[in-house]
Amino acid sequence: MADTLPITHPLESRRELLASVTGPVRLELDDPVAAADLRIDPSGVDAVADAAGGALPMRPESWTPLPDGLAVRLGPDEWLLASATARPDEWERRLDAAAAPAGGTAVDVSAQRTSVRLRGPGARALLAAGCAIDLRPASFPRGRSAQTLLGQAPVLLVAHADDDLQVLVRPSFAGAVVDLLVDATQA
Repeated sequence: MADTLPITHPLESRRELLASVTGPVRLELDDPVAAADLRIDPSGVDAVADAAGGALPMRPESWTPLPDGLAVRLGPDEWLLASATARPDEWERRLDAAAAPAGGTAVDVSAQRTSVRLRGPGARALLAAGCAIDLRPASFPRGRSAQTLLGQAPVLLVAHADDDLQVLVRPSFAGAVVDLLVDATQA
């Protein structure tokens, strides 16, 4: 008997649907990643930055790259740290051990969100069809993030470039978000 279950992407059943989208935007599924929610006073983030492999963003609604992932500022004392190469349990332990001396904590939230990338010159216009925030590059440039609604689903948006946006969404809403995006490409 195996001691771990195989990882199945929450949107596996919609892979072909996403691949069928043609035009000025491509919709792609990101692979699952190790993710931890870090709660710590901002004065203590430097110790965690060493464990994460890079600086954590200090500006609200922003993100910074890590060697194999990203760090997103979610609130005054909250960050989402993701790693494409770490195992979720190891990632949580490493970050929690670094945060503890400063009174912080890290909790594994790897299964809390799944990620869809929108790439191409139509990415921002497509998101704007279901999102109330200003997504123009001048208002939402690379390095920005925002917690908002897409349709009626709570999402975290991350701007990687003018034509590369990431939508992180809870698995229970992911199918509805993908269906909304695919429908919007056909409008």
